[in-house]
Amino acid sequence: MSVMTITKENFENEVIKSEKPVLLDFWANWCGPCKMVSPIIDEVASEVSATVKVGKINVDEQPELAQAFQVMSIPTLAIIKDGKLVHSSVGAKSKAAILGMLEK
Repeated sequence: MSVMTITKENFENEVIKSEKPVLLDFWANWCGPCKMVSPIIDEVASEVSATVKVGKINVDEQPELAQAFQVMSIPTLAIIKDGKLVHSSVGAKSKAAILGMLEK
């Protein structure tokens, strides 16, 4: 399964009500580090799709969601489990670091 685009319209169904943990990538088109992380997120999504849902949130298009997660800098990665934020991390991360976050 590929990476989903998360919006305020599908957030509740795809993230809050998800039976699997959800990895969210908060990003923007103008963000250099976000562009570095994006292909890594795509790789992670293809590897963990059986156990984790992966979504991207464009902070320029979804400011309400960015505000709800108190995103001050991007890229920000957040892990949601059972509708609750269980981990977040700011800044570009390696694939190993992202997979490590998911294993916690």
